[in-house]
Amino acid sequence: MAIHKLVLDDIETDLFTLIAIHCTIEDYRLAYLLNKFLGITLSRKESDLDFKNGMLTYAIFEWEDYKQQTLWNLVSNVCKTEDFRERKTESLFDLQEKITKTNHLIPEYKTVNYFLKIDSDFNFSKERYILNSILKIPQIVTAYSIQPNQLKTKDHLIFS
Repeated sequence: MAIHKLVLDDIETDLFTLIAIHCTIEDYRLAYLLNKFLGITLSRKESDLDFKNGMLTYAIFEWEDYKQQTLWNLVSNVCKTEDFRERKTESLFDLQEKITKTNHLIPEYKTVNYFLKIDSDFNFSKERYILNSILKIPQIVTAYSIQPNQLKTKDHLIFS
């Protein structure tokens, strides 16, 4: 009896384009500007991207392009949480200090504010066109493509 061996290493698993966006505007404003400059219709999902049972939530916008069979996601990379702890001082009053912690969806890119993930296998010219259109937005400081296979935490980019 013959034994058949199936090797799955040759299958391309990264069929998405990932664009890092640096800007300081709010997420809804960025989604509006991307819609305007790219001709897409990103809209906020009903529930945010949830990590650690609601302790960390990241804003996420989505648009499904049925014509091109692509799924666009704009996700925030920054989540700020507040925590209170007691000060260890000898005082008449119990003082609590507020600590603000900044968490990142993709910790390798802590300076990135947002990620635009496009689930499709674009060719290089289409990706370059999208990137150039994003860079024309005056409120965006910079944007660039990221190779998904270089990410250690690319499983954080699975949204469904």
